[in-house]
Amino acid sequence: MTARADEVYVVGCGMHPFGRDASVTGMDMAEHAVREALRDAGVGWADIGYAAGGSDVSGKPDTLVGRLGLTGVPFVNVLGGCATGASTVLAVANALRAGEATLGLAVGFDKHERGAFHVSAARYGLGDWYAETGMMLTTQFFALKTQRYLHEYGISERALAMVAARAFRNGSHHPMAWRRKPLTEQEILDSAEVSPPLTQYMFCSPGQGAVALVLARGDRAFDLCERPVRLASVALRTRRFGSFEVFSPWLPPGPHRSPSVDAAEAVFRGADVRPADVRVAQLQDTDSGSELIHLAETGLCGHGEQEELLASGDTDPTGRLPVNTDGGCLAGGEPVGASGLRQFHEVVRQLQGRAAGVQVPGAPRVGFTHVYGAPGISACSVLTV
Repeated sequence: MTARADEVYVVGCGMHPFGRDASVTGMDMAEHAVREALRDAGVGWADIGYAAGGSDVSGKPDTLVGRLGLTGVPFVNVLGGCATGASTVLAVANALRAGEATLGLAVGFDKHERGAFHVSAARYGLGDWYAETGMMLTTQFFALKTQRYLHEYGISERALAMVAARAFRNGSHHPMAWRRKPLTEQEILDSAEVSPPLTQYMFCSPGQGAVALVLARGDRAFDLCERPVRLASVALRTRRFGSFEVFSPWLPPGPHRSPSVDAAEAVFRGADVRPADVRVAQLQDTDSGSELIHLAETGLCGHGEQEELLASGDTDPTGRLPVNTDGGCLAGGEPVGASGLRQFHEVVRQLQGRAAGVQVPGAPRVGFTHVYGAPGISACSVLTV
């Protein structure tokens, strides 16, 4: 089969297991993921004509050329918070579409220390007063946003436990996940309260891991891969005036619009598919409340419908809309540079019928990814076979 040269496909993917591994550095994990992706695509590093990489704390990605080979390849460093991984894919895809290369590579990695993310207010253009309120601690922000959302749409706190319980069930079957022990809804509700209404097991943890993808133009993809996955559309959006996002110091009265709404609308329009066409989805689940909110913001369900969707099993791997089939951030942790690419890795393998964990039945043909992070940035993609 042949495809148009301006189309972009994923033809290889590689991953270093998420979790904590004191025996390797972030760069070690990145090198492992890249070599796995190259092997999966059946190509060598010298074949890559364009690369982009992202890491929040574990080094400059372009220095990987010292390990992989000094070929002179253009290598762009990307830093976009939780949207870093998707941004690397967007950068590589645009380069391929522009004719700069026929093969490209996206890689993301990080090795975070234990404990909550700690960042300075000045880095986000805020004064010290904001940090002194405690709102630079993201657990506080997400809890407040979740509390308000549950109240507005009549959703119970048990729905938060349903999200986490499903994540840990899925993670228990996935060899790359960090949290591999399933927990019941009651165990999650009874765990230590962190920021009401969110308990210990409703939050992900800063983690460690790496993921890489090999992308190809349409005129090369089917020569390299038996079942390449088309990158039908990718969209990145930042916050609008008045939206209430991570590290936002104020919230105006009246309706406000999330960048996730804008990114999702753009990506579905670009791919010419509807949210109802999605058969496997990855959503940013920094915490259980975030997944609930993002289900509706991306158009996968209506506001207030999430609890019924979860209770019916529709978001389970065998349901109508499987969500975070690898356990998401809740089971995998969040190495910032890698978490968005983890979503691509899972959706690609699901669409190819070779998932590392639980395989979605029925040969799904449309997948969706969504990331969201500080200070209000979101990226979505649609992948198809």
